[in-house]
Amino acid sequence: MSTSGTPGARLAVYPGSFDPITNGHVDIIERGLRLFDRVVVAVLRNETKAPLFSAAERVQLIRDVFRDRPGLEVDTFDGLLVDYAAARGAAVIVKGLRSIADYEYESQMALMNRRLRPAIETMFLMPAEPYAYTSSRLIKEVCRLGGDIRGLVPPLVEDRLQRTFAAARDPLNAPRHV
Repeated sequence: MSTSGTPGARLAVYPGSFDPITNGHVDIIERGLRLFDRVVVAVLRNETKAPLFSAAERVQLIRDVFRDRPGLEVDTFDGLLVDYAAARGAAVIVKGLRSIADYEYESQMALMNRRLRPAIETMFLMPAEPYAYTSSRLIKEVCRLGGDIRGLVPPLVEDRLQRTFAAARDPLNAPRHV
């Protein structure tokens, strides 16, 4: 994954918490890579949300999913997204939309970002139909309760989630009550 850019290359930033990355995210990233010379997957560092995986773990999972993929970089950020995008030299922020509810929230964010940094555009992409209902939150909940998440996350992410929640469900690891 390249960390240096080519002058004049079209760069997009795809931000999110990615806790964890889902196949819906993968779909948006792959499509972004067809539209732009470079895509920076920008993992939000916001520990107040109590993520399952640390920012470093989320970055590593994404790097592992996209191992050796030209044009893709994974980074972390905090603060204003448009400031991060401007500092990276991006002209576009890519956002995924699954539903009308996403649109209402994301359109407000896009308009505020345009007010703050008029030169940076926001592009909305719909995920492929099989992933239109998935979210990281929902996938974590289904996995935590022992449900099948195959096909909703990359296999290495599925394995990591299964191991994380299996350890939590293991009676030998459970707190003992006297």
